[in-house]
Amino acid sequence: MSDEMQELAPAPKGFDVDKLDGAEKAAILLLSLSEEDAAQILKHLEPKQVQQVGMVMAAMEDFTQEKITAVHKLFIHEIQNFSTIGFQSEEFVRKALTAALGEDKAGNLIDQIVMGGGAKGLDSLKWMDSKQVANIIRNEHPQIQTIVLSYLDPDQSAEIMSQFAEKVRLDLMMRIANLEEVQPAALQELNEIMEKQFAGQAGAQAAKMGGLKAAADIMNYLDTNVEGMLMDSIREHDEEMSQQIQDLMFVFENLADVDDRGIQAILREVQQDALMKAIKGADDVLKEKIMANMSKRAAEMLADDLEAMGPVRISEVEAAQKEILSVARRLSDAGEIMLGGAGGGDEFL
Repeated sequence: MSDEMQELAPAPKGFDVDKLDGAEKAAILLLSLSEEDAAQILKHLEPKQVQQVGMVMAAMEDFTQEKITAVHKLFIHEIQNFSTIGFQSEEFVRKALTAALGEDKAGNLIDQIVMGGGAKGLDSLKWMDSKQVANIIRNEHPQIQTIVLSYLDPDQSAEIMSQFAEKVRLDLMMRIANLEEVQPAALQELNEIMEKQFAGQAGAQAAKMGGLKAAADIMNYLDTNVEGMLMDSIREHDEEMSQQIQDLMFVFENLADVDDRGIQAILREVQQDALMKAIKGADDVLKEKIMANMSKRAAEMLADDLEAMGPVRISEVEAAQKEILSVARRLSDAGEIMLGGAGGGDEFL
């Protein structure tokens, strides 16, 4: 569920569900379900989503029947109004859920998610903190590091790469961009290395991974300063490669090229606070595009809030834009919207 102004999804009568943010609505819904059903839902959330919702679940005290009913009605209302509800990632961070709910409270839930999902070999890394993964692969051969980073989700890979020195990041990004396919023997060997530490079975199929698109996806998730320095370094070593990566990257300004239906889908998933910060640093074309896809009242409220909003750190604006881009990519991967690449033209992600 989202924090989008309820112009797009009117709240049911009774408890004022507008008082709850997206994480609180999701937390109430999950807490009202059985452990088994909650586990099945959490399996399809992204790591950061589970961390956010889990922390709200742990802190929630005022858990009344009135709130439960209001959230259930809103949930049913949204299902009836939207034909598809999709989530991209099947992995989330075990540590985050344990920290949020406590070891005892989260134990059974985690077991159902982890064991039911069968995280093995390289998959086991997806459940770990990025710093842990960085420490595990830090002393491995660069080609092994490359395979691991290509295999993991781009947001996690970006966090892992941020733990390395600039010189190492440059080498890894260029290796990722040049990687096309990993042979079965190499993948089997790497899985066995992981299994020795975390247990599991290995598959022996060749895997297509890496490449310019993978490099661009990881770049999209890097901190803006790190991304800029890394792109400059790649350009110095291989100008053609840097341009190819740049053409495949999707930046905040490219949202202006998304069709109206896609913008509306993104807005349904975005927290209003993040939206305000993000478009504060956007050009007029994108601002108009976003407001044109809101109700008149919602657009007026957003405009008033922006006018009353004080100065915002550039780092906060960039972080908010990255958050919205993450939502856009997830919806694109789920086939719900189409995103044009930074290079424009007729290509779609």
